[in-house]
Amino acid sequence: MALVNKFRLVCVLVALMVAAWAGTVRAQPADVGHNDGREFDFEFGTWKTHVSLLKQPLTGSKTWAEYDGITVVHKVWDGQANVLELDMKNASSHLKLASFRLYNPATRQWSLYVANSRSGTLGVPGIGGFANGRGMFYDKETWDGKPIMVRFVITLRSADAIHFEQAFSADDGKTWETNWIADDTRVKGSQI
Repeated sequence: MALVNKFRLVCVLVALMVAAWAGTVRAQPADVGHNDGREFDFEFGTWKTHVSLLKQPLTGSKTWAEYDGITVVHKVWDGQANVLELDMKNASSHLKLASFRLYNPATRQWSLYVANSRSGTLGVPGIGGFANGRGMFYDKETWDGKPIMVRFVITLRSADAIHFEQAFSADDGKTWETNWIADDTRVKGSQI
């Protein structure tokens, strides 16, 4: 078993070096575990969503905005890709997000692309995978003109409850500030 784990580690490291050389990996990847392109099957359907969004990340602010909405996740390519639509609002704001998630069988990793209706553009993909019931995805972006790392974590709490967190790091991953917390509860009878 130890030899198999060492072989997997070597394969992952070689794949990361090749991807980094090619300029496709933007941050440290997650432990990809045994990803087979079916990791998001639990999420297909409709969910009630509550989002807490830090208003001014990386400023020391502690002011959060709260949103409620609906998330719908559609299967694409028999589950090796999917599309998520989030429509959320509060008393003063209405936000719509979409995420396109693609599985790469060669690297056994997922790329998570996000767009919002205000910008109409796809963001930098978070790259990673699932291990032990948890998805970890990383990327590097720019925030207020400064380079940052982004970490996105998906935790399956039950067949009908999912927890999401996003955090930024301005010091190359030494410290993290959470700026997005979402909890989804399945709408009964909506599993696809």
